Amino acid sequence: MNRSTMSLLGAVAALAVLTGVAAATAPDPGAEERPARAAAQPVQRSGLLCPAPGDSALAETTYTSFSPTTSGTNGSGEAVLRPSPTEVRDGKNAEQAPKAGKPLLTARKQGTPVSEEPDSSKTPSLVGEASGPLAPGWTVQQTTLVDAGADRALRGISCGAPDTDFWLPGVSTAKDRSDYVHLTNPDDTAAVVDIALYGPKGELKSEVGEGIQIPPLSTVPVLLSTLSGSPEKDLTAHVTATTGRIFAATDASTQGAGGDWLVPATDPAARLVLPGIPGDATKIRLVAFAPGADDADLKVQFAQKGSMIVPAGHESLLVKSGMTGSLDLDDITHGEPGSLVLSPEDPKSATPVVAALEVTRGKGADQETAFIPATSPVGERASVTGNTGKSVRLTLAAPEAAAKVGVTISAGTKGGAPVTKTYSVPKGTSQAFDVEPGKGTKGEWSLTLAPEKGGGPVYASRQLTAKSDSGASLFTIQPLEDDKGTVRVPRTVEDLRVTED
Repeated sequence: MNRSTMSLLGAVAALAVLTGVAAATAPDPGAEERPARAAAQPVQRSGLLCPAPGDSALAETTYTSFSPTTSGTNGSGEAVLRPSPTEVRDGKNAEQAPKAGKPLLTARKQGTPVSEEPDSSKTPSLVGEASGPLAPGWTVQQTTLVDAGADRALRGISCGAPDTDFWLPGVSTAKDRSDYVHLTNPDDTAAVVDIALYGPKGELKSEVGEGIQIPPLSTVPVLLSTLSGSPEKDLTAHVTATTGRIFAATDASTQGAGGDWLVPATDPAARLVLPGIPGDATKIRLVAFAPGADDADLKVQFAQKGSMIVPAGHESLLVKSGMTGSLDLDDITHGEPGSLVLSPEDPKSATPVVAALEVTRGKGADQETAFIPATSPVGERASVTGNTGKSVRLTLAAPEAAAKVGVTISAGTKGGAPVTKTYSVPKGTSQAFDVEPGKGTKGEWSLTLAPEKGGGPVYASRQLTAKSDSGASLFTIQPLEDDKGTVRVPRTVEDLRVTED
């Protein structure tokens, strides 16, 4: 996905302020020969969108907001989540969102999460904005638990930033799937969206997916099966906003096996990492798509605790240009958690692809499904919130070079103190850690990752779990990516010397 976010709006504002003020300095004869230097500055404004969690009467949805502690910030600010004024379903405006415009959740402090569980099961999509010290690295977790009934599942999503381009490999129009792509417009002007679907034989012809109107401050959920004339198990959706900006994510349900949010995969790349495959997964399906003019011949590797292996019988996957390819990897783990690494069989033929995993745990009536999209590296810093209980599973993968990662565990929403730990990840491995909160921590808590300099790129994900009424183990997995909490702003110097004609 093209990661231009509302955080960049803050960067532009900061740039305008910094470059609009002249700095008086002594004459510098060499100034014309030297390029302007850039300094990293915290962003001043960030925006996030949360899709509607569904309307099951048994659903319990919790929203958790967190802004990590960021040096170089000062002054006041806040992070606010508000309901969208309208929900649009089947082309018609649904009921007005409850207390439209009134904040559902407001945070005013760095380093400590805040959470809210709405009373109504019909919570609409949310539009959020963080300013000042709360903007850098701001993250929001939406977690929905339905522990009984036909909709039984644990659904989790880290709310996303608006953009214009999204890749969703792993969607489906199969008879046992119900996939809704939620298109959320944060702006007060309408957006226009196209959805293209690509299957094993190429693009599915459909005019229904073109020119979808998203009214201002609204969400339109689109049932993907209405865009296709025939059921397809493995599809890739390409969502583009031709007018305006949106956030796109898929609420995917599998009959008898729960479901979860399928969030956009990282931009097409020749090398991809999909972190956080549970060791007890009973079904693992890889779905990949090659958007360019060339076929992609991919080498498949599984990074585990001790090494990175090529799984016997699953060594490669050929993905034809403009087509979606898939591969069953059910027996890849042998009980050991890990991460999938995709790379070109021939380094000289590096064809960009997008990819995601559909992962199932349990058997029979106790099955539950989640998704792992290919993700970009953590970069300088990444945070995830909404953690609960005595521990959560954190996966760190370092396929290229060894790395060390500092992990700060925040205080809880109801008390506690932050603690920091350092985790080592040897080269070519994937490490799974059960991270515990600090002593006395109560409520939801957050994780902030900061890889040490000099190490290789780190890929990460977080797994949450819960139990259903029947005892089934429910789970959801969220990737962690660079929070883009800073932006490089050129330092400009205006020459105030007076010259005579």
